[in-house]
Parts: sequence; C-alpha cells; structure tokens
Amino acid sequence: MGTLYFNGTIYTMMREGETVEAIFAEGKVIRDAGSLQDLSEKYGCHIKEKVDLKGAVMFPGFVDSHLHIIGHGEKLIRRDLSRFTSAEEMGSYLKKEAEKEKPGNWLLGDGWNENNFLDRKIFHRQELDELAPRHPMLLSRVCRHASLANSKALELAGITKETENPEGGIIVRDENGEPTGYLLDSAADLVKNVVPPATNEYLFTALTAAVKDLLSLGLTGGHTEDLGYYGGFDKTISVFQDVLNDRSLKFKAHLLVHHSVAGDYQSSRLSKSVSPYLEFGAMKIFSDGAFGGRTALLSKPYNDAPDTSGVAIHSPEALKELVKKAREYQMPVAVHTIGDLSLEYTLDAISAYPPITKERDRIIHAGLVRPELIERMKQPSLIIDIQPSFVPSDFPWLIERLGMERIPYALAWKTLLSNGLHCAGGSDAPIETVNPLEGIYAAVARKKPEETHEGYQPEEKLTPYEAVQLYTAGSAYAINKEEERGKIAPGFEADFTVLDRDILKAEPEAIRQARVVYTIINNSIEYRATT
Repeated sequence: MGTLYFNGTIYTMMREGETVEAIFAEGKVIRDAGSLQDLSEKYGCHIKEKVDLKGAVMFPGFVDSHLHIIGHGEKLIRRDLSRFTSAEEMGSYLKKEAEKEKPGNWLLGDGWNENNFLDRKIFHRQELDELAPRHPMLLSRVCRHASLANSKALELAGITKETENPEGGIIVRDENGEPTGYLLDSAADLVKNVVPPATNEYLFTALTAAVKDLLSLGLTGGHTEDLGYYGGFDKTISVFQDVLNDRSLKFKAHLLVHHSVAGDYQSSRLSKSVSPYLEFGAMKIFSDGAFGGRTALLSKPYNDAPDTSGVAIHSPEALKELVKKAREYQMPVAVHTIGDLSLEYTLDAISAYPPITKERDRIIHAGLVRPELIERMKQPSLIIDIQPSFVPSDFPWLIERLGMERIPYALAWKTLLSNGLHCAGGSDAPIETVNPLEGIYAAVARKKPEETHEGYQPEEKLTPYEAVQLYTAGSAYAINKEEERGKIAPGFEADFTVLDRDILKAEPEAIRQARVVYTIINNSIEYRATT
C-alpha cells in the first residue's frame, strides 16, 4: 500500500521545466509518476493515503552537501555571536553572560565576524579579561579558522611568549612577542584541548535541536563532518545512532570522517551504511584555512596584507600521505581547500594517489581557482562542493583581500558549471545559515538581500534551476547516489521538499520568502507547516 501525491506542481529535476501531475510512492521509494488519472486507475487498490498538495510545489528532497550538524545545534542552544554588528554590542553581551556564569566556568561563544563591525575590531586578550575576569573564555570566529582567548584560557592551555606556533597554526603576537589571544587555525586547538569535553546529554540535545531545525527548513538530509570534535569517534557516533533512527527522528545523514579518527572508524568495523538514515562517507582533510582570517593558502600574497599568503594546514608531502592513508582504508577524500595554492596541493595529492573505488573525491569550497586548475578538476571521479552563501558573506571585503586581478576566479560557481564540473550545494553551517532557500537565493542573486546592485560578479549568477540542482541532483552525485536520490522518477527514494511557491519561476527576492509546507523522507511526512 502506498501514497498518492497530487494537485500541485511537481518538478522531476530530470530536465529543466519537466513536471508531472502526480506521484505514487510505495514503501520508501517512488513507484510511478505521471498523470493523476493514469496513476489513480493503475494503482487505485494500492493507494492507502492521498496527499493533496493544494497547489504547492514539490521538489526532490533538498540535501545540504556540507555542514556540521552538531555545530549547527550548538549554535541553536548556546551563545551565538554572529548577530552583532559592532564590537561594543558584542562586548556588552559577553560581559552580561559572564555575570550569569559561575566563576571558573568556561565562557564559550561562536560566530563573531569583525567584518560586520564598522572598525573591524579584533578583541585583545586583555580586553576579554576585563569583560570576563573570573572565567576562561574562547570565542570561535564565524569561519571557525580563528578564535579569541582571554588570559585565563591561554594560561590553562600553557600558551606563553615562548610557545612555538603549532604546525598549521599561528599564535598572533604583539610587538613584544606576547600572545594577543588571537589564534589561527590549529593554534586554537591548544585551547580547545583544555575545554571540558561535551557530555553525551549535551551532544544529544544539540543534535536533536539541529535535526528538527533542518527538517523545518525543508532539508531531507545532509553531508556532515562532526566525528573528530566531541570527545572521540565512539562517543559521537553513538549519539548519531541514538538520535537518527526509525524510533524518533528521520533524517539522512552522510558522515564524513575526519582523518584524525579515520583509524577509529576502521577499527569500529561499522558497515558503511549503518541504517537508512546514517552512512559513512569520505575521509575529511583540511588543507588550509579561510579568507576571513587570511589563512586560506594563496599562490600570491594577500592584496591587503602582503606579508602573508595564508596557512598550509599540512605540507604538500603530509597532505599526500593523508590521501595515501585514505586509499589504504578504501575511502575517498573530501578536502577543505579555499585558496588556489591549497587547491593545487590537493590536486597534486589526489593525482599521486588516485581513487581506487568508484566513490568520488570531493573538493570542499574551491574558493579561489585558476584556469589551469579548472582543467585539472575535469575528471569524473571529482565533485566540487560549493557554498553559495559565501558570496553575500564575503563580498565586498573579499575584493580587498584578493585584489581585482584574482577576484574573477573567486567563488566562481558559473565558471565551474560551465566547464562541465559537477557541483553540489551546501551551507557549511553553522558558519553560514543552513536554510537552503538562502543558499539558492545567494547562487541566483549573488548579493545581500538589502543590496540593490546587480550582484557581485553578476556573470557568475546561476539560474534558479541550476541552483536547485546543487541541493538535489548535485548532492546525490557527490555520494554516488545519482540513480537513487535527487530526482523524482520511478525507483528513486521518496524524499521530497514541498514549498508554498514556485521558486524556479519567482523573482530572486521571492525565493527567500518561500515557506516549507512539507518535508517528506522515505514517504513519511517528517515536517508539516502548522499555518
């Protein structure tokens, strides 16, 4: 017995503009699609339930191709600093939060972004000391490639004037060589390692909050990287198993495995597919940092800071060794690479140790490319994992970072697609908003909603169809499920995102205003709008 969906606009995403009148889904898959009359006659005695879409618009289920689900949950349940538009606002908030906390407790926060401040202020540790004199404090930047720590936190981590920079990180210092509290990339790990570990209850709460929020936004799944941050592989995977199952929440999580815990994954002997809602994917590797903290690795110095070209998290040789390890584990790789030199090193490593299974490697972000690197990425075993919301977040200050000569190749999504590269769409939440409609809008408009210009690099705008493809067929292709997910056709999984309007025909600003009517996973309605 199955379900008949009808009386709406149903986009198959098989071809641009293609729609069907109705779908019949049985069990967890689509059995047939076509006219309402034909399906009603053909499957009449097998139809147990009818879902009247009442004019709504159905797509294949939207899937975020790159996020950190537990991190998104943390943003929902703890201090979110991303909303502040001035250093004064943020400082006042932190002082009030410190007054609420028991002395000695850690004061943790996420999401600050100095580019949102008129003066672009970065707090010094002594200023943080004044805000929270009785607490160790650690505040992660929005990109999560930089952090701020006060003196108590530095003391607990053993960071002094004599402490050397760790591999892949920088302890920013003043003119006397004293740490300022500004920690780039792996330098922040020195402090994170002394923060009390998250409890199972905390992780369960964060993951549950995140999944419920994702469902409300029309997401049926996500490719997430969390397993290396919360007290170890075993602890974190057990929380995922507790939350995502048939007994409670349904949501399809594809888990990337950070290289630091890949050995634990291998030792666990867990199968690649743990359940219909939980599966393992590629080994995740960080190759460089981010544009915001000037830690993305560039082939030429930053335009606004000629003394630096960024940070290589691993040397080219070490990066190759990590890819080699993935191949020994029979795993594809998913490499965070934002700068063009980082991309070059990554492609060198993949060329040295090419895939040995049919699973695809992925380049995550590809923030800055060069023409010759685009040519090197033209291979069927590679997917480019892009984050459209980076455009409104990073422009216009990214122009200052890179200069006019390089900016045409920054966040150049249309260029990648036009060169035949396969791309998937994600948010990198909690770094950016997890709402896929915001990502689709950003890909189409390439500007902030309140801005009135034609978009940053308007030649790089995607069509609405191309943007939706990123979150449907693109995300499916990234994990070798292009014949199972991402389209509406017989034999595909019955995952659907249903909206109150047709975003393929709407003006860009109307895309953001769309509302989710249903989120359907395996033919089961997991979210239903209440109004």
